[in-house]
Amino acid sequence: MHIARKRFGQNFLQDTQYIRACIEAIRPLPTDTLVEIGPGLGALTRPLLALVPHLHVVEIDRDLIARFQQTYPPTQLTVHAGDALEFDFASLGHDLRIVGNLPYNISTPLLFHLAQFAAHIRDLHFMLQKEVVDRMAAAPSTSAYGRLSVMLQYRFQILPLFDVPGSAFHPAPKVTSSFVRMLPLHPLPHIARDENLFSEIVSAAFSMRRKTLRNTLKAKLTQQDFQILGIDSGQRAENLGVADFVRITNYLHTL
Repeated sequence: MHIARKRFGQNFLQDTQYIRACIEAIRPLPTDTLVEIGPGLGALTRPLLALVPHLHVVEIDRDLIARFQQTYPPTQLTVHAGDALEFDFASLGHDLRIVGNLPYNISTPLLFHLAQFAAHIRDLHFMLQKEVVDRMAAAPSTSAYGRLSVMLQYRFQILPLFDVPGSAFHPAPKVTSSFVRMLPLHPLPHIARDENLFSEIVSAAFSMRRKTLRNTLKAKLTQQDFQILGIDSGQRAENLGVADFVRITNYLHTL
């Protein structure tokens, strides 16, 4: 019996009702290039392999890696041993379908890492902490809206699908989870000419949530700049949409 390891953020999905709901949401086809992050005890792996001839999995836990390698031949299951935060998903090709019950302790950095490979991805289906999914999908001028919302909505359409109680997992987390679909936007509706600068501006704007843009972006924009942009410097970062942050980025880029 495998004991869940806290350092890997392991909470294994075990409720068959929710496992079935996840598989129905993913709707895998035999021709899909499917990649599962953190397969754990195989709750999603087994039903996925019943529907597709081959599956890639990325797993860091050596005991679980050994178990998968003993259970499935490499022609059916390719195990990529290592940290998903460092994995090159582009190495698996294009039109990837990525799924997983993501470890909550690395979910945000992992989502940012995956965003770099959006051009290689068809869709992503993830189990995440509900609070994280709420932030991912939040609209401007709401309390959940922040840096995560802007950075992911720049590149993805975020579609929360259903909530999952802690009792569906072992060990049971003290939080509710949500299953979410992420669809890369092709083409991007708003293109930042310098994506590093875009990230820098979004981070600076949300660095002090209660302060106005006049304060958080004073190192970047003067009052005259705000007037040229048609943005009220008395607003807070949470009041701006993705298009506004892109506009600020492209304005500064041209300067």
